[in-house]
Amino acid sequence: MESYIKWAEKIDKVSDWCGRIISYLVYPLVGGVAYEVISRYVFNAPTEWAFDMTYMLYGTIFMLGAAYTLLKKGHIRTDLFYNKWSPSKQGKIDALAYILLFFPGMIFYLWAGIDYAHHSWITHERAGNSPWTPIIYPFKTVIPLTALMLLIQGISEFLKSVYAWKKGEWK
Repeated sequence: MESYIKWAEKIDKVSDWCGRIISYLVYPLVGGVAYEVISRYVFNAPTEWAFDMTYMLYGTIFMLGAAYTLLKKGHIRTDLFYNKWSPSKQGKIDALAYILLFFPGMIFYLWAGIDYAHHSWITHERAGNSPWTPIIYPFKTVIPLTALMLLIQGISEFLKSVYAWKKGEWK
């Protein structure tokens, strides 16, 4: 087996582990929503914090789960022609798409996300649309972290595409 496929497998294990860990954030999300629904509709006492907690948790799950979704081939893809191509041609197209589209986009996303999160940290940003104004800078840090995780998983996907291109089979 090619040595670069071993690297891809190591990256895949990290992405799989991260995705499984991140999935546990669904429990406090569901708990918070359930608490808010009961509080609001049974006791007529809505909370001030539930909306902020739910969008922050859901956003975190959605964003940090993106690398796991890439690993599991869960992102949207147009398969009209792709499925009819040989693995070698699929690998070639994928490898070129990663080089020309994915990596430049993710590098820009990482760069902009770092700037965005940094500004939030130095200003100690808080959610201004909420009565309890929670801190928001840890949530905004998820943006560059997501880009980094996607870049790392993208390297794995690129390596697997090169393998398919060269060997005519997917690993």
